[in-house]
Amino acid sequence: MRNNAFKRAFSTLSAVFWQNRKATGSRLKYLLPVFFLAIAVCFGWKAPVMAAEAETAGTSEALAETSDGLDAIGDNYRNYYEIFVYSFYDSDGDGIGDLNGVREKLDYIEEMGFDGIWLMPVMPSTTYHKYDVTDYYGIDEEYGTLEDFQALVEECHERGIRVVMDFVINHTSSQHEWFQEACAYLAALEKGEEPDESVCPYVGYYHFSQTQESSDYYEIPVAGNSSWYYEGVFWSEMPDLNLSNESLRADLETIAAYWIEMGVDGFRMDAALHFEESDTAFNTEVLNWLYSYCLTLDPDFYMVSEVWSSETTIADYYASGTPSMFNFDMADAEGKLIKAARGTLKVSSLIDYMIKWQEDFSAENPDYIDAAFISNHDTGRISNALVSDENDVKMAAGLLMTMSGSMFVYYGEEIGMKSKGTADENKRLPMYWSETDTEGMTNGPADAEEGIVSSFAAADEQLADETSILNYYKRAIALRNENPEIARGTIEKVEELCDGNQGAILKIWEESTIAILYNTSDEELEVDLSGTALSGMEVSGYLTLNDEEIVLTDNVAVMPAQSILVLR
Repeated sequence: MRNNAFKRAFSTLSAVFWQNRKATGSRLKYLLPVFFLAIAVCFGWKAPVMAAEAETAGTSEALAETSDGLDAIGDNYRNYYEIFVYSFYDSDGDGIGDLNGVREKLDYIEEMGFDGIWLMPVMPSTTYHKYDVTDYYGIDEEYGTLEDFQALVEECHERGIRVVMDFVINHTSSQHEWFQEACAYLAALEKGEEPDESVCPYVGYYHFSQTQESSDYYEIPVAGNSSWYYEGVFWSEMPDLNLSNESLRADLETIAAYWIEMGVDGFRMDAALHFEESDTAFNTEVLNWLYSYCLTLDPDFYMVSEVWSSETTIADYYASGTPSMFNFDMADAEGKLIKAARGTLKVSSLIDYMIKWQEDFSAENPDYIDAAFISNHDTGRISNALVSDENDVKMAAGLLMTMSGSMFVYYGEEIGMKSKGTADENKRLPMYWSETDTEGMTNGPADAEEGIVSSFAAADEQLADETSILNYYKRAIALRNENPEIARGTIEKVEELCDGNQGAILKIWEESTIAILYNTSDEELEVDLSGTALSGMEVSGYLTLNDEEIVLTDNVAVMPAQSILVLR
């Protein structure tokens, strides 16, 4: 019973049940996963997340061989590729990206050096962006089926790629059955009659009120007793969930268990800042509750949360005990990495920020894993922020690849794609695979503006150009993979080598120390390492704009413009 055919059959049976669960009664879903798991344990079977990663998950000593022959450390420090499935790659010719399209591009993702993917929402939804979930147990039909999802996860695991998916629990769609049933129940109440959760538990799942408490409250969309309102901070069609409700939490635990059983390795927690507006204590407790539960199912489970706020607030959220928060202080047009790449922030000052992030985040959670990024689906593209200056785009990527923690790259940044303005649709354009071969190219969001043209060549052309942005990214990710201290090491500033656009740090991890030397200026620099902690070290790798060599002779490093040198 432990063979692969049995496992696939078991997973398929589970998926079929969940797709048709309404016919069995909604409350039964609390019990059936326990039944499935009990059978699985009896037969010695592990859920796909365990079985597929038995050789790579766990402690820092667990190793897996990557496609380029390197030994990758099987921990939660990863290089993630963020994918908006809708715009990524279309496998069936309908103009919309899909899960099988992502699967077809796994060679590309793996060869770039990524060992993790973050899938933006894939559950059924009424919108193109799919952040309004109508069913937590399904896959949006535009993207494929549960079987397609399982096939993608399985192949990712075979390649040593972990899968993180968006888990949207701040709100649902107004079309979700929970909300629909709650509104129907409230509309049927007599005037003045109080709702009874024993009759309709879903009235406790949302923030309902008989008064319009703010402009974020809307009248329930059901004829009858219309003196009820609900909260929807982001949009009237995204009613906010009441995450203090224990029955809702039980449902969300069951949902989390379902996807973990399906093989998901982690959740990206959307809108964690808004679970309850301006209530850090409550929001961090929610993150801690869900993460702690997920760890009982998979000890290597990963969570990264969106707390779009200041560095101080992000540090406060690390008190949740969860591993990662996106570091918005380094990201976007006014983030520290973009400023350093364009030269408006000296690299010596950037190093001071690196130290501050390390100190502030570790003070709240000593086991934190910073989530480094420079753009995502909500921000403008790097190319826009750097006015399509190829050298600055490369420099920003190089700086990102030397940051601590897990690293996230938004699809298309590796080829310098553009966006336009503030409309979200303009930030989620079709992946620019080729100028001449339209196979797999998507149409992108219907409301995106036309004529947003990339300043740089398509992916296929850049792959053939050794000095392209894409190949710079490949070299940068390879450098990060070859030197695990980059992601995991504790940072120490080398004061005597930090001056303006020149800077140096040590990164110390376990018994190993490396140094990273930066030149963010537009001029070649000669840096004398004599008498410093870098003296006597040897070249471990480097990043230069056009793959020029960095020469180290007699403790003097000749650093080309906008270059990075790693020593050990």
